[in-house]
Amino acid sequence: MTAAVRAACVIGWPVEHSRSPLIHNYWLKRYRIAGEYRRELVPTEEFAAFVRSLAGRGYVGANVTVPHKEAAFALSTPDERARAVGAANTLWLDNGVLRSTNTDVEGFLDNLDARAPGWDRGVDKAVVLGAGGAARAVIHGLLARGIERIVIANRTLSRAETLHQIFGGRVDVARSDEVGASLAGAALLVNTTTLGMQGQPGLAVDVTRLPGHAIVADLVYVPVLTPLLGAAKAHGLRTADGLGMLLHQAVRGFALWFGKTPEVTAELRMLVEADLGSSHTKRSR
Repeated sequence: MTAAVRAACVIGWPVEHSRSPLIHNYWLKRYRIAGEYRRELVPTEEFAAFVRSLAGRGYVGANVTVPHKEAAFALSTPDERARAVGAANTLWLDNGVLRSTNTDVEGFLDNLDARAPGWDRGVDKAVVLGAGGAARAVIHGLLARGIERIVIANRTLSRAETLHQIFGGRVDVARSDEVGASLAGAALLVNTTTLGMQGQPGLAVDVTRLPGHAIVADLVYVPVLTPLLGAAKAHGLRTADGLGMLLHQAVRGFALWFGKTPEVTAELRMLVEADLGSSHTKRSR
């Protein structure tokens, strides 16, 4: 590797399933940038030392996937989005300072903007299924867009109540068996759980209880068309899939490392969708 070549990587344990190299190397080739993007398989006990030696390894930054996102947050200087989510998925070196962000927030919002332009006009109520890290990113993004009321439905009620305590009065909590009633008047439904993923049971949600102008988003991207999205399309509702979020969340990291804000193109989407169809892997990045 010459001095002119900038390099970044994705760090995980495991990491072979990550689609990040496919995405970033597509952009490097498209924009004719002298750069490299690699996978780095790093166990938990070696993560801190690896991150502290990024520059010495020739890296200008990195993506972080399971199980390292909370550790990446703790070892870096996080921005407002990473602090809101409590985890980091993108690292970059800034004059020797290791900084971090969580691009799931903008990935979710930018995908909605692309798939359902103007979605946030007149959305007074949203329902979010799940209460994990992905839900935190989604809730933070929705509140930033001015959504007045967000209802979190989760099988373990205490986890949903924790998010209510973190985000405040605009966030309400519902039991799993109250989801149907919560859908009345909701202009947005977001699934942040793994239900509906290949090999997992589907979601028991009746989308016909949503108003006709509602949008349904699913963060699962294997399969791309989940049972939830299929039901929403059959009911004439607008949808936003997890593959779009996967692609949009990669944009900022590429811009930070390689100095070019890339475009999420139809060609890139087809490339990644074809790769997803050729192998059966866990939902991760």
